[in-house]
Amino acid sequence: MVIRNTTGPAITLEQARLLMTQTPYTPPKVWQQETKAGGTFASINRPVAGPTHDKVLPVGKHPLQLYSLATPNGVKVTIMLEELLALGHSGAEYDAWLIRISEGDQFSSGFVEINPNSKIPALLDRSHETPVRVFESGSILLYLAEKFSSFLPADPAGRTETLNWLFWQMGAAPYLGGGFGHFYAYAPEKLEYPINRFAMEAKRQLDVLNRRLGEHRYLAGDTYTIADIAVWPWYGALVRNKVYSAAEFLSVHEYPNLIRWTEEIAARPAVIKGQKVNRTWGEEADQVPERHQASDLDK
Repeated sequence: MVIRNTTGPAITLEQARLLMTQTPYTPPKVWQQETKAGGTFASINRPVAGPTHDKVLPVGKHPLQLYSLATPNGVKVTIMLEELLALGHSGAEYDAWLIRISEGDQFSSGFVEINPNSKIPALLDRSHETPVRVFESGSILLYLAEKFSSFLPADPAGRTETLNWLFWQMGAAPYLGGGFGHFYAYAPEKLEYPINRFAMEAKRQLDVLNRRLGEHRYLAGDTYTIADIAVWPWYGALVRNKVYSAAEFLSVHEYPNLIRWTEEIAARPAVIKGQKVNRTWGEEADQVPERHQASDLDK
């Protein structure tokens, strides 16, 4: 396999591997955390779990309480909730509270009580006698789809195909974000081998989606489902150059079916609204740090 880059001649994967092995780093027998490690997000990366401080989470008036940030994983849930409201599910009204991950909000005792993994998004459903906590974005999408009988086909084949792609996204995105995104955009130094390695995997994933969307309008077939809602915030954002500024680097123009799907979903009113919730950057009109009623999005 040949790896191409913009700074030098093409090299084989084996040559790239040899380049990496020629670096002076020798792993110690026992790993220990170095405070200088981690790049952009070094201040919130740590090798232990659990809370760092006591803080009770706020609670609003609606049964559904969302604690999140408008990252791709957070946007999945706010899009889902806005899609449910657009269908007329009044029970999907929600309060969305901002979790500033760069300031360590996800390590508060209240947040850890809902999500012991200290990652956004986290949902608390207070419509039950005993509130139900839901964490992991894919789990939240599935929970809401089943709760409101929407965006998840009832027939076994359709349901299974939807879950196939939902779980595909949950397994694939870490290679895109924690792999490619980290080394290409956030790492303290640019390293050729990991960037090339994860760029290759990112392009393979884009090709998987492009081939599927060349056969069907949506990922699970002809119906818009939680599979699309899960995949779009990551791969649609990549295609639209909204994450990592890597659209040109990854030649996303090579995936016309994925582009078609990306733009179709981007035009959905609920998707436009959902992207604004818990957002604190970009155009001011696109920022709704907290959402407690529908009118909060009327900017």
